[in-house]
Amino acid sequence: MNYKKLWIGLGLVIVLSFLVLGYFGTEIYRKAPPVPEKVISTDGTVIFTKEDIQNGQNVWQSMGGQEMGTVWGHGAYIAPDWTADWIHREALWILNDRAQKKYGKKFDDLSSPYQAELKESMKDELRKNTYDAASGTITLSSETAEAVSNVGKHFTSLFSGDPALDHLREIYAIPKNAVKDPQRLAELNAFFWWASWACITNRPESDITYTSNWPADELVGNKPAGMVVVWSVISFVLLLGGIGALAWYYAASKRKREEDHHEAPEWDPLLALQPTPSMKATLKYFWIVGALVVAQVLFGAITAHYGVEGAGFYGIKISEIIPYSLTRTWHQQLGIFWIATAWLATGIFIAPAVSGYEPKYQKGLVNFLFIALIIIVGGSMVGEYLGVHQLLSFKTNFWFGHQGYEYVDLGRFWQSFLLVGLFLWLFIMIRAMKPALQKKDENKHLLGLFIISSIAIAVFYAAGFMWGQHTNLAIAEYWRWWVVHLWVEGFFEVFATVAIAFLFTRMGLLGIRSATTAVLFSTSIFLSGGIIGTFHHLYFTGTPTSVMALGATFSALEVVPLVLIGFEAYENLTLSRARKWVTSYKWPIYFFIAVAFWNLVGAGLFGFLINPPIALYYMQGLETTPVHAHAALFGVYGMLGLGFMLFCLRGLTQRYVWKTKIIGLAFWSINIGLALMILISILPVGLMQTWASVEKGYWYARSAEFNQSPVVDTLRWLRVIGDTIFAFGILVMGYFVVGLKTGWSITKERDMVGQEIPEAAKQN
Repeated sequence: MNYKKLWIGLGLVIVLSFLVLGYFGTEIYRKAPPVPEKVISTDGTVIFTKEDIQNGQNVWQSMGGQEMGTVWGHGAYIAPDWTADWIHREALWILNDRAQKKYGKKFDDLSSPYQAELKESMKDELRKNTYDAASGTITLSSETAEAVSNVGKHFTSLFSGDPALDHLREIYAIPKNAVKDPQRLAELNAFFWWASWACITNRPESDITYTSNWPADELVGNKPAGMVVVWSVISFVLLLGGIGALAWYYAASKRKREEDHHEAPEWDPLLALQPTPSMKATLKYFWIVGALVVAQVLFGAITAHYGVEGAGFYGIKISEIIPYSLTRTWHQQLGIFWIATAWLATGIFIAPAVSGYEPKYQKGLVNFLFIALIIIVGGSMVGEYLGVHQLLSFKTNFWFGHQGYEYVDLGRFWQSFLLVGLFLWLFIMIRAMKPALQKKDENKHLLGLFIISSIAIAVFYAAGFMWGQHTNLAIAEYWRWWVVHLWVEGFFEVFATVAIAFLFTRMGLLGIRSATTAVLFSTSIFLSGGIIGTFHHLYFTGTPTSVMALGATFSALEVVPLVLIGFEAYENLTLSRARKWVTSYKWPIYFFIAVAFWNLVGAGLFGFLINPPIALYYMQGLETTPVHAHAALFGVYGMLGLGFMLFCLRGLTQRYVWKTKIIGLAFWSINIGLALMILISILPVGLMQTWASVEKGYWYARSAEFNQSPVVDTLRWLRVIGDTIFAFGILVMGYFVVGLKTGWSITKERDMVGQEIPEAAKQN
């Protein structure tokens, strides 16, 4: 079959998409909120310097950064958004000061006309852009400067040990003396002020702020701009149009799919597979996967519990030792580590199985990579502990401690170490697959896409090196989402699609031609929206308005391929029943079916819930975000990692019958637990917060007053139900994996289907 058109289409999608991403990336550099050389009051007093703001950003990063509250809506969910909180407090201080000076009353005691007068004059002053590009100076009125000083005192008390704010710190899950050095506290205020200034200051020659009027707060005139509504409507229309076009294509190609029907073999082709030394060496990887996922769930439980008991865990005061920002860091980072480890081990396992070739010293390289991964995991966790406890200098923290950016928390040294590890993994895979790549058969197209996706996994992690210690936050966010969206959500998705196709074709359940065509087409469709769709994370992070237009348009197209995911799930279910011998692979395939389900629900429904600009304007950084994150990250990539793990373990224990009731219990507990934690806790809280954000403002939706209300508190406690069922499933899965080694998860009987292996299978 000629795949030329499919390859050309995929190539054009990738090249054109990255040209767009790159061009508008330069616009982000050019139009990012400026970091001034100094901030002065009208009387010439220097309030902040550029060094103060940049050092303050480093203080924020070192204490956990986006793992403790949010800035511009990105980060953790218990503490407030510091920018929204600062803005509202500053505005209230100015209004009360003016009301007292002009009318001798508090602002709340004034009648509506007087309040409206003061609000308008206050908004005019705060939204005026006084940045002078020639001198690099921002000038504040003496009154605003005094407001900044007073709000700064609140933040200084909060992040130090002021006993007057003990209760508020507990609500926010912030330990006493989170920042110990008074100079660091002053610098932290400088950074928070700058990030807030960008939210309420109009861009030059514009009536919208650097963050497109985000966060919602009528008090300072922040409300959705017209483009937010317009591009949201356009995204809805494009989604419907894309669904219609894909449904038409699917119906039109029905006859061709029927003609390509592939009959499953009578025997299991993998029975004759003799695991090579390097394939056997992957077993330890899956042991570590099991250990890391259990640890991740443990830290997740502690992190979630901080939402109802901000200073401890069921009465045990642990916040001084492992504060919320640290447990959340470890929870997220371990999730990425164990999922990536499962996928990397799967690639190492597949390579010799595809080529039938074991290169010299392959096992040694696999073992070396394993040791390197252990060092990276352990070293980065220790560094993050030291950073959060303020035991490192700014530079040392950047290299070995906590970078403060969600999903890319580990220090630059550990980040570099991991990048080297990814290229070593790529080398291990390519050298094992070299003979297969040299063959002139139909497999070469699927193999080519597998290699390309593997290269992309190694290369695109390098985007995390594009920011430095003092990079403007808007620019750092642009590159961070290259890692989170393109690396994690993009090219890992492609790798997963190809890996599953490989497994099914190797088993004889799919034909090479139909699998290759499907993978090339689905990859093109997915990346056509997925690459430029990165911009939907950057609507309100100091980016120009063009980013919103592109993000809204292409993020809607990202959802389109997920509409037909039900067909994929049904086809996988059909494959699991194709022949009697396939029942040996029932549960790995069931995990792939779960991936399809959560892809539709987590990435599709819950993803699009927060994707349109008007939705994200009010929802960014609310509990609706972890709804999408849990359902998409664990539901899709986590389930896929577990499915890959079980598939490879099935290959390593091929001659024995598994006690599958254990896996079944784990599978249903994990899926039911995940669904319950979302549906009866996280989603209701997120929707309530959204209502509050629309009605009163984003600051209120993230406030202690709202989040400690009895209803919200009860909903957070209800999460224990889903979390417990989910954790039980994870522990059962760990019990099963350990049992494959100890013998309690298998019988000593040989698989009845595999007692007599046909000669054709032996030659396969």
